[in-house]
Amino acid sequence: MSHKEEYIMDNAEVELARLRSAPVTPKVRMQIPPQDMPAQDPSERRHNMDEVALGYTPAQAMLEAERCLQCKNAPCIAGCPVRIDIPGFIGKVKGGDFLGAGKIIKKTNLLPSICGRVCPQETQCQAPCTVGKALHSVGKAVQIGRLERFVADYERTHGAVEVPNVASPTGRKVAIVGAGPAGLTCAADVRREGHDVTIFEAFHKSGGVMVYGIPEFRLPKVLVQSEAEVLESMGVDFELNFLVGRTRPLLSLLREDGYDAVFIGTGAGLPKFMDIPGENLVGVFSANEYLTRANLLKAYMKGKAGTPIYPSHRVAVLGGGNVAMDSARMALRLGAEEVRVLYRRTREEMPARAEEVEHAIEEGIIFDFLKSPTRVLGDDKGRVAALEVLSYELGEPDDSGRRRPVPIRGSEEIMPFDTVIVAIGNESNPLISQTTPQLQVDRHGHIIVDERQKTSVERVYAGGDIVLGSATVILAMGEGRQAAQAINEILQ
Repeated sequence: MSHKEEYIMDNAEVELARLRSAPVTPKVRMQIPPQDMPAQDPSERRHNMDEVALGYTPAQAMLEAERCLQCKNAPCIAGCPVRIDIPGFIGKVKGGDFLGAGKIIKKTNLLPSICGRVCPQETQCQAPCTVGKALHSVGKAVQIGRLERFVADYERTHGAVEVPNVASPTGRKVAIVGAGPAGLTCAADVRREGHDVTIFEAFHKSGGVMVYGIPEFRLPKVLVQSEAEVLESMGVDFELNFLVGRTRPLLSLLREDGYDAVFIGTGAGLPKFMDIPGENLVGVFSANEYLTRANLLKAYMKGKAGTPIYPSHRVAVLGGGNVAMDSARMALRLGAEEVRVLYRRTREEMPARAEEVEHAIEEGIIFDFLKSPTRVLGDDKGRVAALEVLSYELGEPDDSGRRRPVPIRGSEEIMPFDTVIVAIGNESNPLISQTTPQLQVDRHGHIIVDERQKTSVERVYAGGDIVLGSATVILAMGEGRQAAQAINEILQ
């Protein structure tokens, strides 16, 4: 920990004591600055897989909680996909009742340690925060996500994680397909009502994108495992290495295995590519494959991993979202000497979280804005040697509201790379829809659902990325909760 971080945390205790020596008015609350998140030094963390953000101290958490105005209309709750009572839990933090805060969060969210780390609060619950709006900056809103993480971590480190109550057995059975955030959330809410729940997961570990996609340095896998263990303690069964659509047809779960309802939360795990010449060369990876090898199969454990990863020196990452940031920062930790992110717009248009971009820059990732490749060039052994890159300028806004990238003719240049990671999004895996023709999907392969998450097949529901496309953990959880509510109603 740096001297600066120690000063910040010591100063939080002093400031908290000073603040509470007199009545705290709304005007005073507005003058309290947001508490910075302590983090590993960039020069050290770029060489290890330890978590980058270190979390608030109790004094920092209580000082940050003092910034909340406890608005009666609670716009932050409206911005939360799972409708956490945000003013309620922050009020408990302000008073030092951290376990009480955890109880409030757990009423609607069983994955707070995960959501507090990876959810884009700045575009959800923190976006409508009254404090942020008054200060004309979402970055100055009450740091809801950091407080949620603190509460969850405090509960866990103090051995106070409680297993939610489960109602008396109903004799009803529900199958959950996919152990990602949507599936885990749906399973928890259905199990609370006393129904038997079995989760079918294709991988050998539960967690979905939280274990194969998000790196250890951003989301330690022990946290994902501990959340899954809570469900096991509730009586939820896990069937791992079970690929619905191949191991067992979807409709067989209903017709032959006796399940009364099914929820599909299989995510969007089919990677997109640029469709440019040379993408079949050795050294070109989808972000999905690269991150799965590194995260789920632990390729970063050199000499111990069963599936070692491709050795890289100069890495190009194509894309501007969170997955691109994860890929670039992972490549650096796996030993790359130089990592560059190529994005055909500017930083202002990047969909990645600002915090992730800032961390990447601190760690030495180089950003080449307004550039995108037109072809991958190889050597005489069929391996990546370079990219031909075209420059762009921004035109008028497109359907997304972002300014459209316009290619500059004749601006092609050759940039040397030995590894290319394509991180431009995912599509839905067609296995379930191809083996279940009764299931209606759109032209992108996303399952079509109604406002209650019900599919075209009776007693089959779906949610998360398989419905939304590439979304966020918390949005997937929101759909899982909505589906659970509908399933519980039909099983009453």
